[in-house]
Amino acid sequence: MSLRAKFIYFCRMILTDTHTHIYSEAFDEDQDTMMRRAIEIGVTRFFVPAIDSTYTKAMYDIESRYPEQVFLMMGLHPTHVKDNYLDELKHVEEELEKRCKTDADKKFYAVGEIGIDLYWDKTTLQKQQEAFRYQIRLAKKYKLPIVIHCRESFEEIFEVLESEKGDDLFGIFHCFTGTIEDAHRAIGYNMKLGIGGVVTFKNGKIDKFLDQIPLHHIVLETDAPYLAPTPYRGKRNESSYLTNILNKLSEIYKKPAEEIASMTTSNSKEIFGI
Repeated sequence: MSLRAKFIYFCRMILTDTHTHIYSEAFDEDQDTMMRRAIEIGVTRFFVPAIDSTYTKAMYDIESRYPEQVFLMMGLHPTHVKDNYLDELKHVEEELEKRCKTDADKKFYAVGEIGIDLYWDKTTLQKQQEAFRYQIRLAKKYKLPIVIHCRESFEEIFEVLESEKGDDLFGIFHCFTGTIEDAHRAIGYNMKLGIGGVVTFKNGKIDKFLDQIPLHHIVLETDAPYLAPTPYRGKRNESSYLTNILNKLSEIYKKPAEEIASMTTSNSKEIFGI
């Protein structure tokens, strides 16, 4: 399909990237060009997770340039839970307090990304658990969803969610890569499943059972600049590649791409409130 044909086709749809690090250094050279590519094919809603305090200014900067398209989260990423994590959590809480006032000009739309990552460092598990639980309670305080990062830590994540479960706990299980049993457990805690590039991988596995999960529980994401979908695997990811994920879900669910786009955007509105 030519670029013009893609533009005509996708401009009929509103696509939502529920997880994209568009402020990343990976886009320093072409951030606006990258954004334009995504917007031109219908990705008009970008939900942007936090990492730590060193990225806060970059997040605010891109929000100021794209105020109609960019919606920010605030949180401490589990791989950035270090010796100074209490200071970082204080920063998260201060930023949330400023922006969650009723008269604040700008809002946060989730607490994220938060969770537990045991791939990179198992020695910080206790700190990660403490930071995860603390931020869940901040989300409850401000009536916000959470966006969960989970890597090699499903049982540890579920243990915390079990202790915090309730009507005030809801959000997205970002970059879901678990089993169908994990999917049902996540959904049981009021979580949508964030489906990204992994669904296009030959060894991604989730494509084998995803059609057994009702679309009502699914949202789309890229996690740009990471986890680029096929045929870009191993290269820098970007939000315009959301269409590759969309087309794979269209194939899996045997539904038109327009229907997948509409329903997943509707699901994102249910979570984020806009």
